[in-house]
Amino acid sequence: MKLLEGKVALITGAARGIGKAIALKFAEEGANVAFTDLAIDDNAKETEKAINDMGVKGKAYASNAADFEDTAKVVAQILEDFGRIDVLVNNAGITRDGAMKRMTEQQWDMVINVNLKSAFNFIHAITPIMIKQKGGSIINMSSVVGVSGNANQSNYSASKSGMIGLAKSIAQELGNRNIRANAIAPGFIITEMTGQLSEEIREAWNSRIPLKRGGTPEEVANVALFLASDLSSYVSGQVITVCGAMNT
Repeated sequence: MKLLEGKVALITGAARGIGKAIALKFAEEGANVAFTDLAIDDNAKETEKAINDMGVKGKAYASNAADFEDTAKVVAQILEDFGRIDVLVNNAGITRDGAMKRMTEQQWDMVINVNLKSAFNFIHAITPIMIKQKGGSIINMSSVVGVSGNANQSNYSASKSGMIGLAKSIAQELGNRNIRANAIAPGFIITEMTGQLSEEIREAWNSRIPLKRGGTPEEVANVALFLASDLSSYVSGQVITVCGAMNT
């Protein structure tokens, strides 16, 4: 039997990158997958098709994850379409890097709203569903910079640190309802976003990583699969770093 057979997963920001890798990994393990992105573009359609081609149900939803009311509506639609929600992965995220002395209020607010408020929005919307189902797994996508901080990323670091505190608090609050909450803190992962960095910057990152390479989205997805499945049935309130020992 597959690890997520018969379960329904909701993944935010999953049209590409780490979110897409998680969606495909979950589908491979038998989950029906609902996923959101800001718009249903070619990437979202491609991900949706790839999920359905695995013989499970996959559907993309346009959603502004930072909007509380929009989130409630899309979760209600997903529940109607899929009948249940067993796993929530809060993956939606953006960066607007800059030194504090030059950072604008808009840059701060955008990152906090998309990266952190969106997780509150979705957790708030799915909590009654998981309580009624008597169980569920919530996974917040944090970052190593949420653990250690990073110069010129105060907004991003704060949002990712908040994702850890949110997961730990929800784990304590909803544990008696058989709802688990954990965070994943990826390090330098090779995605479209990091692919835009110069070769010099990528080499500098690799020099700081004991494994001497960046990680892949699939390696992050494997950890998400563990936390979504019953393999981690007694794991809650934890942060798992996927960083090649960079942060140790």
